[in-house]
Amino acid sequence: MQTEAIKEVKTLLFAELAHIAQTSAKLIRKITPEHWNYRPRDNMRSLQELVHHLVSIPAVDLLILQERAEQDIHKLEATIAAADHDQEKLINWMESGMQDLKHYMAELSDDDFLHKQTKPFYLDHGSAQAKWLIEIVTHTQHHRAQLFQYLKEQGYEVNMFDLY
Repeated sequence: MQTEAIKEVKTLLFAELAHIAQTSAKLIRKITPEHWNYRPRDNMRSLQELVHHLVSIPAVDLLILQERAEQDIHKLEATIAAADHDQEKLINWMESGMQDLKHYMAELSDDDFLHKQTKPFYLDHGSAQAKWLIEIVTHTQHHRAQLFQYLKEQGYEVNMFDLY
């Protein structure tokens, strides 16, 4: 049984994640075909790579939370990348990943949410599920902001109201 406070925290974090996904979708739908290969610098992702990464975060991080193997994560990333420039498929990947993540988090006991440690394949230490959920929110916010900036640099009509 979950306490009301833990339920409220999860609700608030998922509301923010849903908002980030909704505003990311609006930005993704603005992208025109000639800009998918835009890359601000050689050491940065292209617009396409950035969008693929952004939309994959909920589903990929869920696999990490479940301590799935590195090859499972790379397989999922390749599947998402196969959507290429199909904006609606990409947006659907983000939305379905969020729903799966939300279901996973809802099923956790308070003790597991607060204390169960997950160790990703790329680190030698783990983090609590609650911390992972916060990280997922901040990670998606970060890449949504990058997407906003990429579009702004390409002359798209975007402003702060696209984020709020």
